[in-house]
Amino acid sequence: MVVLNKIYTRTGDDGTTALGTGERRPKHDLRVAAYGTVDEANACIGMARVHTAGLDGPLDAMLARIQNDLFDLGADLCTPEGDEPPAYEPLRVTAGQVERVEADIDALNADLKPLRSFVLPGGSPAAAALHLARTVSRRAERLMVELAAMPDETVNAHALKYVNRVSDFLFVASRAVNGNGARDVLWTPGENR
Repeated sequence: MVVLNKIYTRTGDDGTTALGTGERRPKHDLRVAAYGTVDEANACIGMARVHTAGLDGPLDAMLARIQNDLFDLGADLCTPEGDEPPAYEPLRVTAGQVERVEADIDALNADLKPLRSFVLPGGSPAAAALHLARTVSRRAERLMVELAAMPDETVNAHALKYVNRVSDFLFVASRAVNGNGARDVLWTPGENR
């Protein structure tokens, strides 16, 4: 259980923050940037849900599950694997979470017509908000991939798959809320030359 009695601690006033292991890192550390960007993606999904809450169908519930899972992802990234066994079992993203998002993508994608062009963000407020969340999720993914490539750093392989699938899900969801693609704004290459 999480208990937050005091919101400010002053421990970060020196420009550092604590990981789940207790290790302190600079706030500009790549690991901190990665889980901070996951948090930003989560906030964007929350904003998108303002527009999807009243829609028929399972989309809003799917987004709610993803928001919860993104907190799991942040906890996973915040607690890097180390040489010493942790004092508690760290929370890790699992293959089951990846598979559930894949099933959600397949369910939403079943009613969409195949694309013949790239889609521009927009069409409806919900779609635009979902596209914004998608781009922030992609940024989180890029940071996680960069972190995983660093010596002495590890990133859970399921976590990388999960964030990749979330971005895919958000793209498909944006099309679903645009009348299953009927109101998608399609890219016209070179239209304004």
